[in-house]
Amino acid sequence: MAEIGKGVTAGKLAINVQKRLTRAQEKVLQKLGKADETRDVVFEEMVANFNKQMAEGTKLQKDLKAYLAAVKTMHDASRRLQDCLADMYEPDWFGKEEMDALAEDTDTLWLDYHQSITDKSLQNMDIYLSQFPDIKARIAKRDRKLVDFDSARHHFTSLQKGKKKDEAKIAKPAALLEMAAPSWAQGLISAHQVAQTNLSYNQAEEDLGRAQKIFEELNVELQDELPALWDRRVGVYVNTFQSLAGHQEKFHKEMSKLSQNLNDIMTKLEEQRQIKKGATAASKTGDCAKSEGANHSESASSAPKSAVTNGSDGELPPGFLYKVKAVHDYAATDGDELELKMGDVVLVLAFDNPDEQDDGWLMGLKESQWFQKKDISAKGVFPENFTQRV
Repeated sequence: MAEIGKGVTAGKLAINVQKRLTRAQEKVLQKLGKADETRDVVFEEMVANFNKQMAEGTKLQKDLKAYLAAVKTMHDASRRLQDCLADMYEPDWFGKEEMDALAEDTDTLWLDYHQSITDKSLQNMDIYLSQFPDIKARIAKRDRKLVDFDSARHHFTSLQKGKKKDEAKIAKPAALLEMAAPSWAQGLISAHQVAQTNLSYNQAEEDLGRAQKIFEELNVELQDELPALWDRRVGVYVNTFQSLAGHQEKFHKEMSKLSQNLNDIMTKLEEQRQIKKGATAASKTGDCAKSEGANHSESASSAPKSAVTNGSDGELPPGFLYKVKAVHDYAATDGDELELKMGDVVLVLAFDNPDEQDDGWLMGLKESQWFQKKDISAKGVFPENFTQRV
């Protein structure tokens, strides 16, 4: 016999084609109402639940993959941000080594989080959904076998009632042949017809029994599996989201610690900057004091007299040293402090008692107030780093 394809002979191909034609004919007859269809409402409900369960599981799997893709995107963004900070962080800044270790720990935490969700949540869903294609294929096969069973049942019933059209076509030529035959041969022809009818009936009965057996085997298996699969979905969802929630909680807890460490490093870096800024301001104050000492012939304790000398025309207040200009606003927090607005010109005065002067602070009087009221009592202390000498 000629071979059509690998493992498929012409005979098998013809049988498959015949089965498809028979099924198509049976479905047409059922739709037209000329043949009854075997229905199982309970099984149809199981199939509807199966389709719903498969659709929900597929959507959950898709959304988990989208979530993982978002986690990877966040990981990449976090890594770039950490790299940017590492590139900007100068070696002499506080916590350079701690910053490098923090960046490495953050990267590792993101990797572990992504891998944990992949291993525990996504792979569980993959395993869960892997059983659906086989069950779906067996449901389709069961439906085909049900059509075969209905077709065999209808064929057997038609033979029992003697209503099959093919039998009518065979009966007429046989009757004519029997009338034309000699009397001694008429019995043989009748016996042959009976044998043919019995053969067709027995064959139809065997086909019906075989179709019923195949269908019932598939039907029983699926009726056991589908309800169990439907009940398992809750456990799968619980395990998936419990695992996801556990990994999220662990990740955010560890990330919170790393974020706190980063905040501590930034706080200490700012403290380092303020200390350096204060030291620079103190150094400038010392240099100014030395310069003023060199410009005056008297000692620091006689500075008010020197100032009065500078203002010999009587327009400058006693103890005047030099002028400064406010470069920032300063809100006074005590009664002896001088409130400043950016742009104010201040006449710096010598302290009555030099021991009362704090580092980084000056005594002064706003120039505008002095020229308007000539009131020395309006003087107050202010931070030197809020001003610039003019």
